[in-house]
Amino acid sequence: MKKIIKFSNMNTLKIFSIALLTSATVHAQDIELAKKAIDAEQYEKAKSMLKSIIQAKPSNGKASFLLGTIYLKQNIEDSAAVAFQKGLSASEGAKFNAIGLGQMDLDKGDATAAKSKFDMVAKDLKKKDFEEYVYIAKAYMNAEKPNFKSAIEVLLKAKTLNPNAAEVQLALGDAYYGDKNQNEAYASYRSAYSIDASLIRAKMQLGVLLKGAKAYTEAIKAFDEVIKIDSNYGPVYRELAETYYLWGNNEPKKYTENISKALGYYEKYMSMTDYSLTSRMRHADFLILAKDYKALEVEANQMKQLDKVNPRILRYLGYSAYENGNTDAAITALTDFTTRGTNKLIARDYLYLGLAKLKKATGVDGKTVDTNLLSAASADIRKAVELEPTMVNELNEVGKKYFTLKSYKVAASIFEIAISNPNSKNYLEDNVYFGLCSYTENKGKDATTIDKVSLGKADVAMDNVLVANPNYQEAYLYKARINNILDLDEKMAINYQKFIDMVLAKGNEEVTKNKKKITESYNAIAAYYANTDKAKAKEFFNKTLALEPTDSYALESLKILK
Repeated sequence: MKKIIKFSNMNTLKIFSIALLTSATVHAQDIELAKKAIDAEQYEKAKSMLKSIIQAKPSNGKASFLLGTIYLKQNIEDSAAVAFQKGLSASEGAKFNAIGLGQMDLDKGDATAAKSKFDMVAKDLKKKDFEEYVYIAKAYMNAEKPNFKSAIEVLLKAKTLNPNAAEVQLALGDAYYGDKNQNEAYASYRSAYSIDASLIRAKMQLGVLLKGAKAYTEAIKAFDEVIKIDSNYGPVYRELAETYYLWGNNEPKKYTENISKALGYYEKYMSMTDYSLTSRMRHADFLILAKDYKALEVEANQMKQLDKVNPRILRYLGYSAYENGNTDAAITALTDFTTRGTNKLIARDYLYLGLAKLKKATGVDGKTVDTNLLSAASADIRKAVELEPTMVNELNEVGKKYFTLKSYKVAASIFEIAISNPNSKNYLEDNVYFGLCSYTENKGKDATTIDKVSLGKADVAMDNVLVANPNYQEAYLYKARINNILDLDEKMAINYQKFIDMVLAKGNEEVTKNKKKITESYNAIAAYYANTDKAKAKEFFNKTLALEPTDSYALESLKILK
């Protein structure tokens, strides 16, 4: 009887062991499927799979970590923290969650706390372990302020221990790419794909390198090769969209054609991944790049139906409202968005808010200026430039629009901000326009109403032009005119003379072309000398008459001087 019981217990034990082994195998397979979904950027699908794994087996810490990682990708920090904390107490794979919490430390700017967590994970790793190193490196790369050099350091250690680990090579490719080391990135991606051809992203990244090198035709060929291998791999369509977008911007003749292709491929990408709120936001970001504001407005309103409280939707509503001519709606949405303390704001948020206020401040004709609103608009645009100095590149067209409308005060306020960044691609032109705007706005005003501060800045702006282009003769002419308004007579005379000298040095054809400006210069210098050196004054008036014998000002002035 005892033997039967013993035999029965043995069978029960074996059945139980097999069940455990089967369960563990199933969960491991499910984890791998979830990882594939993450790699394919099917985040909602992956989240659903991981939640099912955790529900079936709460002790699976790795599932919690992967779930938290997706939340971080989606900027849902609270949910990420909950997932990591839960996974930290799991009996299996708990250490992965310390990596997730370490990335959150990096996002907060606490690199010391993050490294402490990473070191704790790494100290117990066995020689053949590499996945933890890969995720530590990804934490460094995915942080709000990426540290690619630290990622490379971690991965090189993993590579030494596991030279044939394809995932290490793939991550190394990402780290080198982020560190702008194209050659090493290429070698790592190529190694990853040769070790494991199922890592299709490694193959795709070879095309990404070509895209970054502006070899757009070759990049598209590379992405087409990926599609031939797996036409259901969604991220490759996003890369195609971005490639055609960049190609369109680099070759204006093909802009319309390539932007159309870019938008089509992005829609394909969306259909291959998911239409979650997060994915729609990525789509909205791409629509902004592609300047398809009608589609952006549609997308923003659809997102609003999905989530009426997500503040980021206000960004898209504000941008599209401004571009589609609804200024008041843009101001309302963006004011609400920028004044909520919890939002992650970018420079463009303030730029659009400032431009919307500027449009409202200047009325339908562009000239009826609300001074207070203009001041508020300028403050928002300045804030945008403070956050991202390259925003000045977008102000040139705005300023020229108001200059064309002869709204010189408004144009000057824009160009003054534009010239705050000497690295701007329009720096020389923006300085010229600022000087012209300030001069024209103050020309004809009496001494009590001129804006001396603005004119002083305009004089400096012309100096900036001469530093950038010493042969720009008009800068001396406008410096002279500005000095004249400011009653800086000596400086005025000096700058008129410099203008004359530059024109005369270029020969008769240039003199003929600038005859009116030269006579203006001669007359102004003559007037400067009239009270102190009559001979000198006569000399310059006679130079005027040599060019323009009927010049009434010179003729009348010479009569008075006699």
